[in-house]
Order: sequence, then structure tokens, then C-alpha cells
Amino acid sequence: MQLQALIFDVDGTLAETEELHRQSFNLTFQQFKLDWHWNPELYAELLQTTGGKERMIRYVEAHRPAERAVLDRLPQLHKTKTRSYLDLLGRGALKLRPGVERLVYEAQERGIKLAIATTSTPLNVKALLRSTLGEEAPSWFAIAAGDVVAHKKPHPDVYFEALDALGVGPAHAVAFEDSTNGTRAAIAAGLAVVATPSLYLANEDFSGARAVVSNLGEPDRPFAQLAGRGFSEPYVTIDGLQALLDCRQG
Repeated sequence: MQLQALIFDVDGTLAETEELHRQSFNLTFQQFKLDWHWNPELYAELLQTTGGKERMIRYVEAHRPAERAVLDRLPQLHKTKTRSYLDLLGRGALKLRPGVERLVYEAQERGIKLAIATTSTPLNVKALLRSTLGEEAPSWFAIAAGDVVAHKKPHPDVYFEALDALGVGPAHAVAFEDSTNGTRAAIAAGLAVVATPSLYLANEDFSGARAVVSNLGEPDRPFAQLAGRGFSEPYVTIDGLQALLDCRQG
């Protein structure tokens, strides 16, 4: 099958955003005078729940059941958290993970379509793309983000949305993910997956991913092959991804 599109998750996949998200949640809790604090260990646990609003609901259910009334303010909490995140992002706090920028530019040169499939809000996605790839970068991607679908990962809905926006069938695309939920969602949508575990999700189950690598790699900074099929180069390229699809077809 001819490779026609690349579909990227955002948080943890394009960039190690989760620490910035954690800080943004904590700043929001302070603003709302809530005696809540998500340390890295707790946040790693909460990341098993997909979506920021859903994560706050999970936290209340598991750790603060007597404070369910706070959830009446969930929309305001989430909007404030998004503003905090965008403020931190605007300070240039993040860079893309190794190999992402190189692969995006190579895809453009080769006529490969690009898409985003994420539960992060469209505002967050576009701000990250602008801050790392430039002002025009959001226009390079078909963006399926936020609450565009009713069911979030591990359901495949957001990937179906991205494929529809691209006009590409799943057999002609590769997805990039950093989590169990994301990997399951992409596989359920019929996609080949390259998993790149992030700092907060280093020990996830990537069963079914076609390849698992530490990152997408650079010619002078090769990735570590963690599981699955290897690549002919020590960094992910369009030709390597085409070979991945060819292997899958066989």
C-alpha cells in the first residue's frame, strides 16, 4: 500500500507536553482556591484517563469524592487550565521531540499528507504547532482535536475523523502515539502504529504497534529500538515508513 499520510497524537508524541499540562492544572487549582496538588506520580496515574476534563472527574471520583460539587465548575476549570497552558507555552517552554520536525518537513517534500488526532483542545494544538514550527504550521495539518468526537481514545473515533478529513484510507497511513490508549485507538481504526513512549508513559503496553522506538531519531542522534519491526536507518524516514506498510501488507 502506498503511504499517503502521517497522523500524529500531540501530548507526549509531538512534544513532552505533559509536565506543562501538570503545572497548568496546579496553577488552576490555586486560582480556584482548591486544596489540590497533582505531583508527578499522581499525574502519571491520572494520564490513564484520556482528556483534561475527564482527568479532573477521575481525580474527584478516586481521591476527592466528598468534593463532587466542584465538578459543577468543570467548564470554568478547564478553560482556566487551557489559558495557563497557553501562557506557559507562549514563553517558549517546549521543543518538539527528536525527529518530529525533520519527518514533518520530509513528508511535505514528498507530498505526504499530515494530520493530528488528539483529545487536546484545538487551541492547545495550534499554539504548540505555531510555537515550534512557525505561524503557518497549523495549516499544514488536518486537525481532529478536543471534543470533535463523542468517544475519546482508546475509542478510534478521532482517528476516523482525521482519516475523513484527509480523504485517505487507514491502510495508507501511519499513526504516531505515546500511550496505550492512543495505540489501541489507532489500531482499532485500522492504522499501522509507530509508538514513541514519552517520559510520563515509558512503561505503557504498546502491543500491536508495528514498531516501538525511543523517539523518531536524527541522523546524528539515533533512536533506540524498543520493540517491533526495525528500520533500515537509525531514524524514522518516509521510506522507512513505506517499508513498514509493505511489511504489514505482506
